Amino acid sequence: MDVYQAIENYLSRGRRGTLATIIRKLGAAPREEGAKMFIGDDGAFFGTVGGGCVEAEVWQEAKKVTGDQNAKILHYRMDGTVVEDEGMICGGNVDIFLEPVYERYRDLYSEVRALEKKGKSALIITRYAEGFFFKSLIMEDGSAIGDEADPNIGERFHSLLTGRKPVITDGEIIEPVLSASFLYLFGAGHVSQYVSKIAAIVDFNVVVVDDRDDFANRERFPEAQEIIVNDFATVFDRIRFFGNEYVAILTRGHKHDATVLEEVLKRPTRYVGMIGSKRKTRLIIDHLKKKGFGEDLLKSVHAPIGIAIESETPQEIAVSIVAELIKTKRKV
Repeated sequence: MDVYQAIENYLSRGRRGTLATIIRKLGAAPREEGAKMFIGDDGAFFGTVGGGCVEAEVWQEAKKVTGDQNAKILHYRMDGTVVEDEGMICGGNVDIFLEPVYERYRDLYSEVRALEKKGKSALIITRYAEGFFFKSLIMEDGSAIGDEADPNIGERFHSLLTGRKPVITDGEIIEPVLSASFLYLFGAGHVSQYVSKIAAIVDFNVVVVDDRDDFANRERFPEAQEIIVNDFATVFDRIRFFGNEYVAILTRGHKHDATVLEEVLKRPTRYVGMIGSKRKTRLIIDHLKKKGFGEDLLKSVHAPIGIAIESETPQEIAVSIVAELIKTKRKV
């Protein structure tokens, strides 16, 4: 469950909590500006702002914020003494803004989650100070949810989105809402089972596609967001690509792999990987080259799929694949 999903879940049950956001980082702190963590009123937490003693202090302070409903800026200094005492491997200083989640922003939190799923863009603007804050969600069409925002923000809307990272100044956080990372797994065999589990843990929305319902089902893929049982050649009529999608081709045979890869390469994606030996890969790539696909496009396919870690078992292969997905995801 991601941060905004957790907030929505708590508010829908009449519960409360605190949202923590890194607003300033100096030195080798473990997480970047904009990293978030939600701490529920029951002590459960979602997301991370760095782990270790940082999160322990954030957790303690968040309970106070949830109780008194006043926003707070936490200044955490990881100097040499703290690093040595805690056995940490990095130093650095961070400022973390703690805001109680308010019922009045429930629609805003819900819309952020919905926009991510739909592949729509928006900006979250949080104006803050010690003790209080105001939030706005600005959509591409200029409509807004929450408090009144700077009317001039529209002039910078697309440049702020293109940056893909939060812009944080004293008293204001501007965060782009980006489409969620969808991972399409073509093939529902053993490797796909483990890729699905690991990818879901690291916040990919997994969609499993196979033409066999005895393989592609909820029992085998409980964590998948969606399971599609359909012929590989016609399933693309049901799938929309916006350019931020990740595709792992793990079907049971060369013929299906070639069919899927040909269709995928006609669409915008962030990552395409295909399992198999170098010989199999060469045969499929040569086949598609003869069909008119460009050299640069074919070279963009990660094949054989995954980072080279001498993996052998389905579990190890899955680790290598998800590691490559993460590596791609972190490149801006």
